Amino acid sequence: MLPIIPLMSEHRLIERVIKMLNSEFHRISETNNINSDFIDSVTDFFRTYSAWCHEGKETNILFRDLSKKKLSIEHRKIMEELAAEHIRMWTTVNSLAKAKESYTEGNLGSLVEIIKTMKELTTIYPKHIEKEENLFYYPTMDYFTPQELDIMLKEFWELDRRLIHEKYQQVVDLLEKANK
Repeated sequence: MLPIIPLMSEHRLIERVIKMLNSEFHRISETNNINSDFIDSVTDFFRTYSAWCHEGKETNILFRDLSKKKLSIEHRKIMEELAAEHIRMWTTVNSLAKAKESYTEGNLGSLVEIIKTMKELTTIYPKHIEKEENLFYYPTMDYFTPQELDIMLKEFWELDRRLIHEKYQQVVDLLEKANK
């Protein structure tokens, strides 16, 4: 199996969240009322699943290994664009979380930022996924030997295996820090 197969499978789950986020964005735009629990769940999904799990595989494994290869100018340019988009997505998710916190603390003006960040996420993610799947993933697999692809896939599975432990280690560390 090519390492891009699990990445594309993860895209399908991200797309389902984007669809819900788009519906919620339209609902908030019409009602000026947020669902804090929904935003918390979506933010956690993007931070944990999308950033750590999915983009972690891309950035820390696929892009790392590709950066060691003699890529075409086009593929290198796309990889740099994708890496920059990852940063933009992380920043936008963090902005959504901060705006939601501000709103729940009584700053009703934060509603504008919530709407803006939700709209940005529903715009950037589909374009990003399309670029990866239609312009980048398959052509870049040709840079690797079958053995290198197998090693990469094993690294993907190892990242998945460690993920839940790393997440909840961080949760406990934060709880301990808050309760000192």
